[in-house]
Amino acid sequence: MSVRLLTSVAALALSAGTAMADYSLTILHTNDFHARFEPISKYDSGCSAEDNDAGECFGGSARLVTAVEEARGRAENSILVDGGDQFQGTLFYTYYKGKLAAEMMNKMGYDAMTVGNHEFDDGPEVLRGFMDAVEFPVLMSNADVSAEPLLADTLLKSTTIEVGGETIGLIGLTPEDTDELASPGDNITFTDPSEAVQGEVDKLTAEGVNKIIVLSHSGYGVDQTVAANTTGVDVIVGGHSNTYLANDDEDAEGPYPTMVGETAIVSAYAYGKFLGELNVTFDDEGAVISAEGAPLIMDAAVAEDDATVERIAEAAEPLDEIRNTVVAEASEEIIGSRDVCRAMECSMGNLIADAMLERVADQGIEIAIENGGGIRASIDAGEVTMGEVLTVLPFQNTLSTFQVTGATFVEALENGASQMEEGAGRFPQVAGVTFTVDPAAEPGSRISEVMVGGEPIDPEKVYGVVSNNYVRNGGDGYAMFKDAMNAYDYGPDLADVTAEYLAENAPYTPYTDGRITVK
Repeated sequence: MSVRLLTSVAALALSAGTAMADYSLTILHTNDFHARFEPISKYDSGCSAEDNDAGECFGGSARLVTAVEEARGRAENSILVDGGDQFQGTLFYTYYKGKLAAEMMNKMGYDAMTVGNHEFDDGPEVLRGFMDAVEFPVLMSNADVSAEPLLADTLLKSTTIEVGGETIGLIGLTPEDTDELASPGDNITFTDPSEAVQGEVDKLTAEGVNKIIVLSHSGYGVDQTVAANTTGVDVIVGGHSNTYLANDDEDAEGPYPTMVGETAIVSAYAYGKFLGELNVTFDDEGAVISAEGAPLIMDAAVAEDDATVERIAEAAEPLDEIRNTVVAEASEEIIGSRDVCRAMECSMGNLIADAMLERVADQGIEIAIENGGGIRASIDAGEVTMGEVLTVLPFQNTLSTFQVTGATFVEALENGASQMEEGAGRFPQVAGVTFTVDPAAEPGSRISEVMVGGEPIDPEKVYGVVSNNYVRNGGDGYAMFKDAMNAYDYGPDLADVTAEYLAENAPYTPYTDGRITVK
């Protein structure tokens, strides 16, 4: 017998004919934290102690600890959940992998999270270690992990938790193209999100669960599709697209929550800059009567928890020598924000691509291509530290050189432009080549006027290309590079190459020069 049925019987026994009270639940949520345990600047990068003391920083685990505690104090019933991508993004992840994330999430008392694509950056082994360390379920419904021994029978598709005498169903969701975005290995098969969610909803509903929340690391667009294509989902807590939803900010991408049918969709940007707070009221049948709230900004008005500040400072000690080393100076901000670098030429993309190309130009390499999704932050004007460079380029990718025909390279550019409307990370930043892209054209026919060395690209000619090893091996949909000629994937670390280029050209002046034209 379900908890709800037991409760109904008890209520009827006490007062026959009296309707049960509505049930209120506060959903506290984060997404795309990306190892930002310390406060961040307005550029989503590191923020100095001086700036933090001056009230100019945001986020950090110590503020989240305070905000979560205060929000729980306001709520009758509450849960704390995460929309994925706790992993990757700063030296903390490079050094600790998932251990510090697990420690901080346990400290805050998370109730569940979904697997983000970056949870697979170091394969199933690191994800399994993280899952063993956390005190809450980690979920992923749209994948078959039965052939992966590290995750089979451990990584659940859905689960239930009890909150205030009611049963809440939770379902996890991750990008269907995670095999292109990360390194899950060959034993996991990813599947359609809507079908996977509906399958778990049906299972939970059959068990008598009528309050269902999807934790979705799939992006705002996919979340809306899932909401439209399924029945029985009350709330979707989003992630992956770093979407900022709000009701009183013209910069927001949509309302908080965004309603699709009877499903409320929420997302809280990224990097711990906000704590989402959605207050949902359900009627006795589990239908949502109201859903309202806001993303709470983690600015200087939120006090930092002292014990957490001390613990993060302790964890940072092994990293300080590396990240505090000044490598160069920038005359002005080098823009690496995702909304720019995944849609058009950006100055950080030019810097990285120029650095790659210069490093291997003496090897007969003519073209550089970097995926916009590999660029994770901007760098502000002034001294540039190695820590800042590693925040921009945290993935420990190496330079890869290879040869492809002009036709194959144009195919690669088409792949890069194929999901511009979704803000996908495959958008190409380049050097040694110019091109025009038409986002309004059909995917596969968006690229034109490709020039190399001032001449139209020759479909038959073989060109030397440099990229990072992730792209060369098919990441972000660049499968056409997997069979490239004379491929060598073991060059220097991309962050080191970029830092050295900055040093050689200091003070570095960021620029764009029209190498990418967007119609």
